[in-house]
Amino acid sequence: MQKFHSNQRMSQIVTHNHTIYLSGQVGAIDEDVSEQTLTCLKKIQALLEEMGSDKSKILSATVWLKSMTDFKAMNAVWDKWFDGTLPPARACGESVLAHPDLLVEITVIAAE
Repeated sequence: MQKFHSNQRMSQIVTHNHTIYLSGQVGAIDEDVSEQTLTCLKKIQALLEEMGSDKSKILSATVWLKSMTDFKAMNAVWDKWFDGTLPPARACGESVLAHPDLLVEITVIAAE
């Protein structure tokens, strides 16, 4: 069964064959990279819970940073959030994000 949480431009959540695909999550533009990372992860957790899943079922993540100079700060939050949970496969890169004050965007694929 497929489920969608959509607007005109994109779906925030799509499920297919017991796999959950989330769109990229971002923090508030007035937050620093650590706060934005935590906000992203909290949004991801809430969306996964809405679909009956949780962070322990994240299979893959892609992290986009405005600047790789924020890699250490982002990882500190990431590592603490996944503490005690097997972390997913992950890619991380530098990118121009949708707003100049966004510092991090995270998207995940998870099992139901």
